[in-house]
Amino acid sequence: MRRYFEIYSIMLRNSLIREMSFKANFILWMLVEVLWFCGQIFFFSIIFGEVDEIGDWTKWEVVLLVGTHQMIAQLFQAFFFMNISNIPELVRTGKLDSLLSLPIDSQFAVSTKQFGLDSLLNAMLGGGVVLFSLAKLDLVPGPGAVLLYLIALLFGVAIHYSIMLALAAVSFWIVRAQGLVYGYFNFLQIARYPDVIFPRLFRFIFGWIIPVIIVANIPSRILIKPLSDPGALMLQLVVAGSLALFLSRVFWRFALRRYSSASS
Repeated sequence: MRRYFEIYSIMLRNSLIREMSFKANFILWMLVEVLWFCGQIFFFSIIFGEVDEIGDWTKWEVVLLVGTHQMIAQLFQAFFFMNISNIPELVRTGKLDSLLSLPIDSQFAVSTKQFGLDSLLNAMLGGGVVLFSLAKLDLVPGPGAVLLYLIALLFGVAIHYSIMLALAAVSFWIVRAQGLVYGYFNFLQIARYPDVIFPRLFRFIFGWIIPVIIVANIPSRILIKPLSDPGALMLQLVVAGSLALFLSRVFWRFALRRYSSASS
C-alpha cells in the first residue's frame, strides 16, 4: 500500500508540473467551469422567481444541492475523469500495453495517471456555495451531520468513477467507446436536480440500479433535512457505492481478459 501512495504522489507532482507549464490553458478551463457553474445557479434563480418551492426543496436548499453536485463532479473530474475517458484511446492505439506491463495493479495504473488542479479549485467553489447556502438557511449542522456529509461526498465520487470505468471497459469490445464515456459525463448532470421532480420509476432506476440521482441528493438531505432519516439515507448511498465499486472491479478484470495487445 505504501508503494502505491508513493507512486500516486509522483503522478500528482508530474500532473501539477504539466498544468503549470500551460498556465493560460489552466486559467481558461477554470473560467469556463466557473461560468458554467454560475449558469446553473442563474437557471434555478429564474425558476424560483416564479415558485417558492420545488417539492420539499426551497431556493437555498436547491442552491446547496447544486453546490454539492459541483463538489462531487469536480472532485471526480480532478482525480479520475481524464484518466477514465482516455481508456478507449489507450485500447485503440495499443498504448495500454505499456501500462499493463507496469508492476502495479492495472486499474490503478489507468485511473491515476493525470490530475486536474483546475477542477479541484472549482470543487472549492462548490464548497463555498454550500457554506453560503447554509448561512442563508440559518443552519449550523452538527459535527455528526458534517462528517456524514463528507463521507457521502466520497461515495458520490466513487459511484461516478465506478459507472464510468465500466463504460470505458466496453472499449475492449467496441474500440471507439468514447461516446459512452462522454455520454455518461453529460448524463450525470441530472444529479444536481432535486429528486422529487422525477417520476417514481425513474427515481428507482437511477437511485438504485444506476445510482446517479442519489449522488448529490443524499448528502444534501443529510445536511439540511432534519426530518429525513440520515441513517437510512447513508445506508442506501454506502450500499450503492460499495456495490458499484465491486461490480466495476469485477467487470474491469473480466474485460481485461478480452484485451489483445498491440503486439499480438
